[in-house]
Amino acid sequence: MPIVYTALFAVYIALSSIYLFLPPMLAVLFVLFSDALKKENALNAGLVLIALFLFETEKEYLLFSTVIFFALMHKFILPKLHKISNCKGCINLLSVTIAYLGYFLFVTFLASVFLLPPPSFTFYILYYILIEFLIVSLL
Repeated sequence: MPIVYTALFAVYIALSSIYLFLPPMLAVLFVLFSDALKKENALNAGLVLIALFLFETEKEYLLFSTVIFFALMHKFILPKLHKISNCKGCINLLSVTIAYLGYFLFVTFLASVFLLPPPSFTFYILYYILIEFLIVSLL
């Protein structure tokens, strides 16, 4: 069944590039990636990696930048968040916010290192954070 979800995500990510009101599900992928690593589930981690690859190619980001950012977040930032707060909703909100704003800063840093044009910040990101927080809260 997870393979079907990955195939549906491929269609969804293409539609989210056309219709901007559809969030790209970056934070949802971060939560799924983190859960797969925590549970040591190789199949789910692999399928999330495929979905992240599709996300990067559709949005024209650097290859494996999301994987590197998510791995760093999972290893260093999430344990600190769990130590600071036991509130699941607070951790979800911070995870979604950090997934978007942190990834934006990470891509901006990579763009400056590799002399690429920096990504543009739009206010759609705030809308995506709100929508994906609601989705992550349901997971």
